[in-house]
Amino acid sequence: MSLLKEIPTVAILDQIAEQCGLAVAVAGRRGDEISASNNNSICRMLNPDGKFCRECAAFCGTALEESLEVGGPVTFTCHAGLDCRADTFLLDGKPAAVIVGRSFSTAENYRKTTERASSGDWTGFPADELFENIPLTDAADSLEKALEIVAKAASDIEPEPSEPVVEPTESDVLEIDAESPLPAAQPTAEEPAQRAVRPRANVAAWRSFFSELQSRDYVSACESIIGFLGREYQLGSLAWLDRRDDRLVSIAASGELRGRKLKLGIRADDPRLAEAVNNEEPIELGERSRSAAGGRRTMCLFPVPVGIELPSAIAVLGEIDDGAVRRQLSRLCRSIGPQIEVLRLRNEVSRREALASAVRRFGEGLKHADSDDFWLHLTQVATELMQAERGSLLVADPITGELEIKAAIGARSAITSDERPGGRVAKIILKRGEPTVVADVTRSGLPPASPDRGYKTASFMSAPVTIGGRSIAVINFTDKATGEPFSREDLDLLHEISPQIAVAIDRAVLKERAGEFEQLSVTDQLTGLLNRRYIEERLMEEVRRSNRHGYPMSFIMLDVDHFKSYNDQFGHPAGDEALRIVAGVIRDTLRSADVAARFGGEEFAILLPQTHQNEAAMIAERIRANVAATTFPCREVTISVGVATCTDELCTTEGIVLAADKALYAAKHAGRNTVQIYDELGEMVA
Repeated sequence: MSLLKEIPTVAILDQIAEQCGLAVAVAGRRGDEISASNNNSICRMLNPDGKFCRECAAFCGTALEESLEVGGPVTFTCHAGLDCRADTFLLDGKPAAVIVGRSFSTAENYRKTTERASSGDWTGFPADELFENIPLTDAADSLEKALEIVAKAASDIEPEPSEPVVEPTESDVLEIDAESPLPAAQPTAEEPAQRAVRPRANVAAWRSFFSELQSRDYVSACESIIGFLGREYQLGSLAWLDRRDDRLVSIAASGELRGRKLKLGIRADDPRLAEAVNNEEPIELGERSRSAAGGRRTMCLFPVPVGIELPSAIAVLGEIDDGAVRRQLSRLCRSIGPQIEVLRLRNEVSRREALASAVRRFGEGLKHADSDDFWLHLTQVATELMQAERGSLLVADPITGELEIKAAIGARSAITSDERPGGRVAKIILKRGEPTVVADVTRSGLPPASPDRGYKTASFMSAPVTIGGRSIAVINFTDKATGEPFSREDLDLLHEISPQIAVAIDRAVLKERAGEFEQLSVTDQLTGLLNRRYIEERLMEEVRRSNRHGYPMSFIMLDVDHFKSYNDQFGHPAGDEALRIVAGVIRDTLRSADVAARFGGEEFAILLPQTHQNEAAMIAERIRANVAATTFPCREVTISVGVATCTDELCTTEGIVLAADKALYAAKHAGRNTVQIYDELGEMVA
């Protein structure tokens, strides 16, 4: 014990944490947090009073014991996906653990955390506070180096207040002392000595700019970065590119690249990008055609790494002859990567929250759509949500395929009297099966609209409405209320509400065209819910959708507890009434896009499209509680509920039904009147 070093003061730990860009915490033997410098905001939210919550106590709370047991540092990844390294020191003569890191080393772990915040067990935390300070590290040895700095500071004699506590290390942003000018590049055989030398970024200016960057949103931060690089290095045209599947897409640009669509002759997964990061050199791309001046220009592409991933890149139009500048730009991209990823993922959380809120509002609006004005009401709710002044809904005839205008909002001319409805745009969208956003219709190649339509803007958005791979309708929006063109964000929102629109239209078409006999064929006469045949067909469609697009989907099976004894004691008419009441509770509890059916006897099934497991569990618990709180004519009635969710390992029609049924059996086995989740059953499902 005497060989252990005394923990540096909190002031020194604060400086170390600031230098390394990581959290540095001290934990005692009793599992409490003594201090935390530059603490991760997630850790602050989970442990507001300095006492570790149950989940954190299993990791940071046991760091001291584990370090003492192995006789040295230990490394672990906690339940929140944060990477930490801890070692034992002395605090006032008693052992304590210093924990460094509390950082994400992979974007995948961070994405899982954002899902917990947007649709999981952390939805109760304010997103701005939860993601206020999220350290990321792009190197596996960063935690080890940080702990070595703590150990070195613990060994040193305490410095005078005016002296720096730690010296700059290799992990510093530009790997140089802030007091020194950037070194000039030494010419090599490949780099002639006589050339125009670009200016180099001042380290102090970069650090000041970098610190201010954290208060911005993602897109404005990207704009600020290319603006800073343009000023400091006298670069005229730059673009920040984000990965979209296998492409790099511009989201911010300056100079000649502003407002231009870039087509790069390199895929986002090209191995040359990783080589460029390792070599600290950009990839040079040549212009396919000659410029107005007669030559072919060069574009330098600097990947922006986050760990082993390459989610972004910075493009610079023109050659950069100065090798030192090229290396500096590469290093700047490496240093900015983890922090800009924090802003991007924070922006993603906010976007998901906004989308989820909009979808909830849309669902609430659809609750009142079961009326004579169904088509008008549906179109109006969707148009208002998209912030458009005009919208229209056209439904395809299932036999002829011809489009029929069901509703039009804000139209100045009677488009419902068109001889060929949808002939200009909607039929094309229906045939292609893909949504389209047009910023300026005059440049789209489409025939011009009739002047009597009186469109205010040249932008529109049109999307097919599909269910089970069938395109059943087309919905259109024009004249955005803000006067701006429709954007990809608008398309994302439309994409989120499309399943609810599809279900609503599918039901309405069924009622209109099926007739009473066919309607009865998919409806349970006793409860008024859909029957097993219908929900099994819908389940097959949703499983295909989930497998094809990766959409979440959950399935619930529930059963009335002790229903046989209810029938035996009070008679079958009373039992039928109990089932009708349970069905009514289910119907009143569910959202508009959910599909409930009587599966057989006293058993019911519920399909939850685009629903994660945590949200499905909450819905199941809400139904269980509502049934238990309902007054029945003869005696108290309860239900047992099983929940299953599509995963990479489980996403077949038969598999999801079997999984939900096993969870239901587990709920019965656990004493009834409870909810069980298939993924949490463990050995019980073997």
